[in-house]
Amino acid sequence: MSTKTFLTIHGVIYTVFGLGLFFIPNLLWPNYGLELNDKYSVFLSQHTTIFLGGIAIISFLFRDVEEKSVYARKILTSVLCTNILGVLITLYAIYTGIFYGFGWSDPAFFTLLSILSYVKLKHNQ
Repeated sequence: MSTKTFLTIHGVIYTVFGLGLFFIPNLLWPNYGLELNDKYSVFLSQHTTIFLGGIAIISFLFRDVEEKSVYARKILTSVLCTNILGVLITLYAIYTGIFYGFGWSDPAFFTLLSILSYVKLKHNQ
């Protein structure tokens, strides 16, 4: 898979989740065992969209980076580190009992994206 295709798919995934957490947080979070019981918790969900949207934008803007360039390696390394951070934080949420129900899917999702990012990074060197 080309870097362009990989970063496009990565950007689409982050866009979809960002929009979901902004527009329908009351439908998404209960699947993970979280209650949004006031306007502040809804806002914090929407606030998360800043970062998800930012990662999506970066993925889209750098998708035309030249294959095997230093810039491609840097953006792929950044994406990999971001996804590993996602694994750690969502595993913490499961470990502490914050996430349950469908909560297992988040670390699985971030693990998959981490593996794909790692494979793409290694292929790009």
